[in-house]
Amino acid sequence: MPLPKAELHLHIEGTLEPELAFTLAERNAVRLPYADAEDLRKAYLFSDLQSFLDLYYGLMAVLRTAEDFTELADAYLARAAAQGVRHAEIFFDPQAHTARDVPIGTVIEGLAHALDRGGERHGVSAQLIMCFLRDRSAESAMATLDAAKPYLHHISGVGLDSAEVGHPPAKFREVYAAAESLGLRKVAHAGEEGPPAYITEALDVLGVERIDHGLRAMEDPDLVDRLVRRQIPLTLCPLSNVRLRAVDTLEDHPLPAMMDAGLLVTVNSDDPAYFGGYVGDTFHAVREALSLSHDQLRTLARNSFQAAFLDHDEPRRERYLAEVESYTFD
Repeated sequence: MPLPKAELHLHIEGTLEPELAFTLAERNAVRLPYADAEDLRKAYLFSDLQSFLDLYYGLMAVLRTAEDFTELADAYLARAAAQGVRHAEIFFDPQAHTARDVPIGTVIEGLAHALDRGGERHGVSAQLIMCFLRDRSAESAMATLDAAKPYLHHISGVGLDSAEVGHPPAKFREVYAAAESLGLRKVAHAGEEGPPAYITEALDVLGVERIDHGLRAMEDPDLVDRLVRRQIPLTLCPLSNVRLRAVDTLEDHPLPAMMDAGLLVTVNSDDPAYFGGYVGDTFHAVREALSLSHDQLRTLARNSFQAAFLDHDEPRRERYLAEVESYTFD
């Protein structure tokens, strides 16, 4: 039985496996420029974030109907459950779909249908976090938030993703203030490609509760001290950091140093279909590459539940934490 854990940094579009992509392409009469699923899998080689994003957004063409989004999310939940996930907070990118004339309601209701039955079917509780694409305008983000208002009962928070450099968090000050007024939780990608100052800006200007990635925080000792004192969670994604060249090898990853510094870090898969593994695979990989102890692995699992947006259901959080404490490693 895998170590119980929560996954807090997972892009649902990044779980699109080549086999499902071809199934959906056939269903929706979308022609993919690859011979077959194996040929597509060979294309999952990236030199940087932008080369990944080009393939990532291009492949979304196969997602057209609510059924497609339901099937995508259900496939993720099944894989996640098999790797010990008890709770998932799942990002989605509505602008990438509405730009293709897929209505935002189709996206949200399709995903929500899978998540609403995720507990019964897979034993995984789940929430949706709607992300704004930071390389698009702040006006587009605000329009997306407005369009999502009829569906807010399906959404727990907002986030910020896509190409980071040149798009500082402050660009989205107004839309984050509007999201807060609607009662939505707030997270943002910062400090993956961008500098530590983007992390500070996300905290001070956007008022985020979690930092997604935050890898470069270690470059600023004052920022590290602040993150430790306030126990602001960082949702690290080691496998994607390697695949996107944020670190050279997994053995070079600063995860152990971040834990030693007292940072509340979690381990997540980001875009597992593209980056070589789901969250259980990621735990295994960092354990081997970084020689993590059982106590360190247990701390990472504990952190994931402590950082989760489960304030409305503390008994569930306590139950998950108890599973971690009672877990016996093989």
